[in-house]
Amino acid sequence: MEGRRHRVGKQASKRILKKYISPRQIGMTQREIPDKLNRREQKILLDLARKAIETQLSGMPITFTSISDKALTRQLGVFVTLHKHGQLRGCIGTFVSNKPLYEQVCDMAISSAFNDPRFRPLAKAELKDITLEISVLSPLRRITDINEIEVGVHGIYIIKGPHGGVLLPQVATEYGWDRLTFLDQTCVKAGLYPGCWKDHAAEIYIFSADIFNEETEEIGP
Repeated sequence: MEGRRHRVGKQASKRILKKYISPRQIGMTQREIPDKLNRREQKILLDLARKAIETQLSGMPITFTSISDKALTRQLGVFVTLHKHGQLRGCIGTFVSNKPLYEQVCDMAISSAFNDPRFRPLAKAELKDITLEISVLSPLRRITDINEIEVGVHGIYIIKGPHGGVLLPQVATEYGWDRLTFLDQTCVKAGLYPGCWKDHAAEIYIFSADIFNEETEEIGP
């Protein structure tokens, strides 16, 4: 089942978590999630993501206009997903960022279009058929009780040894998975066996996402 599987920009591992994510970030509760973006801010990010891909296809360097909107300059994790005729065409993201959100969205849009190893690089002729979706992430939070996972609200990130895999919140909803199936499929995504999450050596993290796309914003091509 390929479906809407998602890749992390860097190989998922415990080493990456220790290097880039502070204990304060991992311990954040859902009450500490930044406010969701409004429709104007969502439209700005979707427009920038599409423009970044168009610019890359033209071979021109990307330039950013000055953006001072506080919500768009926060440093947050983000995934950008490409769909073509309703089918996954690329998805890459990162849990953390040292860049403003609007710049990170552009980086992930380009990576999803041209660097997702599951797909050939996007061709210029395909762009008109592409719909973009952006998922702005809350900080990761480690859990020990799987009952904390709310299907349709949380995404899951599982680490066991050198293996790591992530599935975004919308994946479980799309496939109609229950909590246990969602956990098993995240294990499979990590290259592990279903049920690996039961192992004491496995670490389970959850996160939520502000998810929006060109179809809901009605700003697609």
